[in-house]
Amino acid sequence: MTPKNTTDPEDNPLGVLDEAASLDTAGIGILGATAQVSVTLPKDEDDDLADDGVVDGEVVGELVIDPPRVEEQATDAHPVETPAVAAPRIVRPSSEKVIDAVVVDEPETPETPAVVEVTDDARHQAEEAAAAARFLARASAEAPPSPSTSAPVRTSVEKENRSVSAPEEKKTVISQSPRTAPRTDVTLTSKRLDDLGESSRESADLLTADRLLDPHRVAKPEPEGAWSHFLYTISGRRINIGDGRRARERKALSARIAAPLAGGARFVPVLSRKGGVGKTTITALLGMALADAREDRVIAVDANPDRGTLAERIVRPHHSKSVRDLVRIHDDVKGYHDISAIVARDATRLDVLASDSDPRVAEAFSDSDYRDVAGVAAHYYSLVLTDTGTGIVHSVMSATLDLADQIVIVSGLSVDEARLASETLTWLETNGFAEQAREAIVVLNQSTPGTPLVRLNELESHFATRARSVVRVPYDPQIAGGGTIVFATLSPETRIAARELAALLVEGLRARAA
Repeated sequence: MTPKNTTDPEDNPLGVLDEAASLDTAGIGILGATAQVSVTLPKDEDDDLADDGVVDGEVVGELVIDPPRVEEQATDAHPVETPAVAAPRIVRPSSEKVIDAVVVDEPETPETPAVVEVTDDARHQAEEAAAAARFLARASAEAPPSPSTSAPVRTSVEKENRSVSAPEEKKTVISQSPRTAPRTDVTLTSKRLDDLGESSRESADLLTADRLLDPHRVAKPEPEGAWSHFLYTISGRRINIGDGRRARERKALSARIAAPLAGGARFVPVLSRKGGVGKTTITALLGMALADAREDRVIAVDANPDRGTLAERIVRPHHSKSVRDLVRIHDDVKGYHDISAIVARDATRLDVLASDSDPRVAEAFSDSDYRDVAGVAAHYYSLVLTDTGTGIVHSVMSATLDLADQIVIVSGLSVDEARLASETLTWLETNGFAEQAREAIVVLNQSTPGTPLVRLNELESHFATRARSVVRVPYDPQIAGGGTIVFATLSPETRIAARELAALLVEGLRARAA
């Protein structure tokens, strides 16, 4: 059958199409700015609306589906029904956000919905209806609003998967809002809670360079080592392979020495039973290695009851202040500036408190004097080294051992010197200092050039059974000359030995504190 136009298109500028009289054609009309699609569906009073194809969150333009219409034949015998045409249903992904979705007069959905089999002709008609709806949506969007329009058309029909069901009667009005893109919010978790317990607040010390700076854009420091520095130079500072092996070892040793020490001052006496083995030299080397690598203060005290030579190995000889001056003012010391006027400091920042060198002074440095000096030094220094007198039974030794946190015993490379050093450990063990003896560090100091007559491996094996660590200090011409020791000009082997001694000392003190 041929569609019949009841209205002349010239009389209707909106282009209204009359409903078709054909059984296979759906009528489409535009009233004002409202799109209306009439689809003839079979009438089945027993079947309810099947919503199997309806997905939560679907977005459909403003579609109004009328109840099914029946075309009667000229004869009164049998009415003729138009073929069932499934209304196009647009299914949106469930992730899209649906706003203001209203379903009007929707009957209850049965447990087992009846699905009508769709023929090719019905599917073709549904596709034509969908295409017409898209055309009408564009036309209504361009048309000016009319006062008689009940609601503006906001239809966005896309080519999606369609599910077809057989509804009885349904009017669905769904308004669509613009798509909202998914948003991912990044929440920074506080690494430290403040006193109020608010996890969203961070303290300023969390803004570290490791957290804020991009490691790929941070320039590495200039490498140390012959080959590394040569490659860095000839490449125009573009190739940086890092420090060489020796530089890495040196920095690792410095880190061991610079490890923090919790608590108060630590006292480390340096002992020997025999003179001439290098006790004062080892005290100076140990103090220089500590002060050169650490940030806190280190002091070396010459506690020889008679006249000591510690200051002469470290500072220039014109320094005139001594330990006796600190004993006289120890009750009046108010700050570090009072002590700095008495002590001398070398290039490594080691402070030295010299012994009294005036031969007219008859009073020897006593046990009580040492305790006064130690009480003042404990307030301003983290490490207090003590160069004790020769032997272990003099007047200062009692206070020195009572305050000792770690003991260093110096031995020469001869049979008698090694035996005296071992006997010192025995004396400590039998006089109430067994723990200090087990944790002691034994230094084998070579004070003469050439190869020693004793077998060093045997000496090291012996002292390893009685003390915690054994360190060898090689011969150095600068030390053997008896003048002022400049740590930077010592031979590399001597500096490494002194630094290894300092690292072992710090590790022992940290283990004792733990």
